[in-house]
Amino acid sequence: MGQAGGEPEFDYIVVGAGSAGCVLAGRLTESGRHRVLLLEAGPRDRNPWVHIPLGYARLFKNTRLNWMYQSEPEPELNGRQVYQPRGKVLGGSSSINGLLYLRGQKEDFDHWRQLGNAGWGFDDVLPYFRKSEHQQHGADEFHGTGGPLAVSDPTEPHPLCEAFIQAAGQAGIPRNDDFNGATQEGAGYFQMTARNGLRCSAAVAFLRPARNRRNLTVATGALAARLLFEGTRAVGVEYRRNGAVHTARAGREILVAGGAYNSPQLLQLSGVGPAELLRQHGIPVVADMPGVGYDLQDHPQVRMIFKCKQKVTLNDTMQSWFRTGVMGARLLLQRKGMLTVSAGYAGAFFRTDPRLATPDVQVHFINFSTTKMGDQLHPFSGFMASICVLRPESRGSVTIKSADPAAPPAIRLNYMSAESDRRSMIEGLKRLRRVMQAPAMAPFLDEEYDPGARVASDADWLGYVRERTSTIFHPSCTCRMGSDATAVVDQQLRVRGLQGLRVVDASVMPSLVSGNTNAPVIMIAEKASDLVLADAR
Repeated sequence: MGQAGGEPEFDYIVVGAGSAGCVLAGRLTESGRHRVLLLEAGPRDRNPWVHIPLGYARLFKNTRLNWMYQSEPEPELNGRQVYQPRGKVLGGSSSINGLLYLRGQKEDFDHWRQLGNAGWGFDDVLPYFRKSEHQQHGADEFHGTGGPLAVSDPTEPHPLCEAFIQAAGQAGIPRNDDFNGATQEGAGYFQMTARNGLRCSAAVAFLRPARNRRNLTVATGALAARLLFEGTRAVGVEYRRNGAVHTARAGREILVAGGAYNSPQLLQLSGVGPAELLRQHGIPVVADMPGVGYDLQDHPQVRMIFKCKQKVTLNDTMQSWFRTGVMGARLLLQRKGMLTVSAGYAGAFFRTDPRLATPDVQVHFINFSTTKMGDQLHPFSGFMASICVLRPESRGSVTIKSADPAAPPAIRLNYMSAESDRRSMIEGLKRLRRVMQAPAMAPFLDEEYDPGARVASDADWLGYVRERTSTIFHPSCTCRMGSDATAVVDQQLRVRGLQGLRVVDASVMPSLVSGNTNAPVIMIAEKASDLVLADAR
């Protein structure tokens, strides 16, 4: 792949080589007709932990591959700041995430359409989900095969997961062997973006096959500083690389794919955003767009920690050099074992109120325990399960703190500011406790370590929620699609009122999907690629 320099002109410039950017680069260069420049602030994905599924724990606080953002103090969480990891590497967050492949609910996308976004209902987007996939289950009404993105089951079952799934059934949550099929509700194993026991990131799936195409140029270590405009048309990108400032021009379009934090940041740095904010930082206003960086939505999560009676957890494996060696050997020789596990081995979706039409919370069940993700594992046999609120009503914002593109933005999530979010979380945790007290868990459950007996009443649970709420790493909606006054992009993902500029990533979601976001982002980029190519004819 060539390197960018000087002032070359390309047909398309893609800013950000994350889940969406890799799809765009791969799809737009397939025909050989279009010259594409892909800019990525991080390095190549050469770190071996990127490709080992459980390696996400090693990348959680890796400053070279992770933006490692922090939120502003959260008013409803006792003023705590909440850590916000984001991928800074080819593949973006798909190279450091927990690998879970979940689309969300059919109703999520039909809701997008009902909000006025024609072409984004479930029947419209399902073909793009299927197009991407090489599904281990095979092709059917809901799944596809032959696509670049490997979607696989866990390499093997686990006794703790089996007990959890059985316990969920005893607590009224039926088994579900396909969360991306006809219904999401139930308990079962999560599928993951992995092939032969190794991570299948967007870079592996979409960018690697395109590496030798002459019409693709990839520049890593290239921090986008601002978009360049001629009037209201985006014509180029200024970026920093190797200590120098470079510019590149786009003859057709610029596709911003920096994610829910970096895309609104770049637009604001470029003069597209709330005029008052831009003037505060001395940035000339290209377009006064008050919605840029606002309507931030994310899935809040609260974990419960349990001590295990049997030495079957990752905590136990890591206490023994011999067991650790066996774990490594199993990965190398069999492509199985704990190193192939995603950040959510098994899980469940259920409704905290029977009057709800669809599940409003998600459980992630993990066969290890730690006080905080990225910290050392506990010295005892332990495992965790968490509750994630799927459709939060709390809203936040992302705003620049200065005109320096290297300065992190101010991230305000306002977790738990909505009463409905607090109620869903509390009721979800109470039901999760009941699942853990079901007979199937008895051979494994020693005690509830955290929160334990100190939490009994709803008031106790609310206090625990304020102490423990963190993110499940799904920020979205900060460049929201729509036709109302504060929408940022239209149904073609074009920035409203401007030319030659689209946003393609989780920031364009009209509302947050009910599940993990990597699969929907890849779908969005697949559809966007077709939209872009249709306009190029």
